[in-house]
Amino acid sequence: MLPRRRPATLPEREPAARAVTVDREHLARYDRACGFRLTDTLPATYPHVLAFPLALRLMSAPDFPFPVVGLVHVGNRITVRRPIDAGATLELSVRAADLRPHHRGRQFDIVATAVVDGDEAWRGVSTYLRREGTSERREPGERPAGPAPSARWTVPARVGGDYAAASGDHNPIHTSRLGARLFGFPRPIAHGMWSKARCLAALEGRLPAAYTVDVAFKAPILLPATAAFAATPDGEGWRFDLRSAGADRVHLTGSTVPLAGQPA
Repeated sequence: MLPRRRPATLPEREPAARAVTVDREHLARYDRACGFRLTDTLPATYPHVLAFPLALRLMSAPDFPFPVVGLVHVGNRITVRRPIDAGATLELSVRAADLRPHHRGRQFDIVATAVVDGDEAWRGVSTYLRREGTSERREPGERPAGPAPSARWTVPARVGGDYAAASGDHNPIHTSRLGARLFGFPRPIAHGMWSKARCLAALEGRLPAAYTVDVAFKAPILLPATAAFAATPDGEGWRFDLRSAGADRVHLTGSTVPLAGQPA
C-alpha cells in the first residue's frame, strides 16, 4: 500500500475553543512544575498549555503537510497584552502560518491567541522545523561567551514527567529513555517550553504588565542536568540565556521587550 500523499500547503482552518476556564488545581500544578509563584494571574506561558490541544489537533490532521512526529520546536514568541486573571473566561484559537524554507528543511508557525472580554490578551507564535535531507550546516562564527550566571538550577529527571502531566505534551522523548533513544538522545530531554517558563519564573517581579518575550531553542537539556541561568538588563527589557553548567552549551537564548505605550 502506497503511503498517503500529504498536501504541499498549510491548512487554512482555525480550530477554536470558546468559554475556556482555568482549573486552579491544574494551574497550581503547572506553577510548581515550572517554578512560578502561586498567584491569581496566569503565567505568560500558561495559555500556550491551554491552546496546545487545539494546535495538536491541527497538526495531526490529514490535511497537514508534515507528520507531527519529528517536528522540532525551534522558537517561541509570546506577547502578553494585559495580565489574565485565573478566573477569566478565554476564547482560544490556533492557525498555521508562514511555511518557509530553512537550510535544514522547512519551517512554519503555529499562531495561538487568547481573547478575554472581546479583546486579544495574549498571542503565542511557535516555530517548528521539519528536517529534510542530511544538511547539518551550522552558522559561521564562534559561540560568544555568555554573561556570568545568576543562578544554577538542578533539573531532575522527573521534570519531563512533571511538565508532561501539567502541559498535556506526553511526547515520550521527554519521559522515556527508550523514546529518547529512538530520536538519537541518550536519555529524556526537557520540554523547550518548560525551559522558557522556568526562565520567566526567574524573572518574576521584574517584568512589566504587557511585554513580548522571544526565545530560540538551541540545544536540548538532557535529564537530569545542572543548568546555569543568566539575565542582563537590555534597555527597558532583558536578555537571558540558559546553558549547561560547566560545559557552556547553550540551551536557550531569549529577550523581553515592553509593549509600546505600556509602562516598563
